[in-house]
Amino acid sequence: MKYRYYLTIILIISTLLGKAQNVDISGFARTYEAVGVKEGNFLMMQQTLNLNFEKRGEKVGFKANPMLYYYGRDSLNLNMREIYLDMYFKNFDLRLGKQQIVWGKADGVFITDVVSPLNLTEFLLPDFDEIRTGVTAAKLDYYIGSASLEAIVIPQFTPTLRPSHNSIWYRQPEFPAPATFDWSQAEVKPSLENSEAFLKYSNMTSKVDFELMGAYTWDDNPVMHIRKLFGVDSSAMPPHPYLKGLNITPRYHRLFLAGGSFSTEIKGFVLRGEAAFYKGKYFQTQDPDAGDAIVQKDYLHYVAGLDFNVGKVKLSTQFIQRYILDYDDYLREREMENTATFMARYDTPGETLHLELFSYLGLDKGDALIRPKITYDFEDGFSLLLGANIFAGDTEGRFGRYEDNSMIYTKIKYSF
Repeated sequence: MKYRYYLTIILIISTLLGKAQNVDISGFARTYEAVGVKEGNFLMMQQTLNLNFEKRGEKVGFKANPMLYYYGRDSLNLNMREIYLDMYFKNFDLRLGKQQIVWGKADGVFITDVVSPLNLTEFLLPDFDEIRTGVTAAKLDYYIGSASLEAIVIPQFTPTLRPSHNSIWYRQPEFPAPATFDWSQAEVKPSLENSEAFLKYSNMTSKVDFELMGAYTWDDNPVMHIRKLFGVDSSAMPPHPYLKGLNITPRYHRLFLAGGSFSTEIKGFVLRGEAAFYKGKYFQTQDPDAGDAIVQKDYLHYVAGLDFNVGKVKLSTQFIQRYILDYDDYLREREMENTATFMARYDTPGETLHLELFSYLGLDKGDALIRPKITYDFEDGFSLLLGANIFAGDTEGRFGRYEDNSMIYTKIKYSF
């Protein structure tokens, strides 16, 4: 069977690397089950094996991170999350291969964190270190005292992963007429011309940590080019045309963006901020004069966050806004989208019990995703987690639309 083939490959790799000198092997095994609140049915039955093979020398290093998800009935997904080589020089490091790259200061929000695309097949529910997908890239870090310059070139575009049509997270886009899709133009072929480039300057001073970034990239989400198909009602006097259907051609488009982030501590409070300016993003429009029912607009995406403690409770809150510049009433999206997050965490003195609440709040529609969880560290490397993902509020909101997917879940994890 297919899953036995994958397991055999992993075991062979583990054996060969395990025999090599000074190769560190780590990872975890996890079982994850979720039950729907509404109907009591299983919404998730997932078994996970994550392996890390690493070796670090004075001048070179490598990492291989295969990750296997098993969903039962031979439904198995083997993903090589990362596999890369490192080379260390006097003033710079070079990393070549598939890697996950994290930028920015925001929690649970992706503003300047745009290098690694997202896996949204389970919405925003996976752990944040698993929601990003790796990209095959060349990354150079050049060090200048307390500052660093990071340059990245990605020769092959990787889009955001979306839920399949049979997923509980899939929502059919609304169109005014029957639609047929033509995906023949959705591929971005690997070439020098189609490469993506990213540049970031970072500095850590005694008062503030900050980053400045710029990118010439592809929009990770396809734009729907819509052509109207007309017919003629010959029975009418005189005959007149009518809307017969829509021909939709998804395509990916280039984006320029620039932004930055910062964090600083002021009398026990950590103030964070992050912003990005997106140049020339395509939006859907109902303007009858717009070709393919799309129009280019610039927009801003930014967040302001505050972290602080009340006693032994760690608290964090963020305000996030996306603002479309030069807005017009034909656009299908709102001029501004406002979201907030809230996090509270308490660790018991022995740090064996951890209580956490993280919530997304949709301020425009009055909806929310509320995520409480309790983690108990049973012994070294072994943890038990009980949590819930509660979707509430307006069913037209980003979170409220998934109210039928509210769930209670458990994760049992052994790390080694």
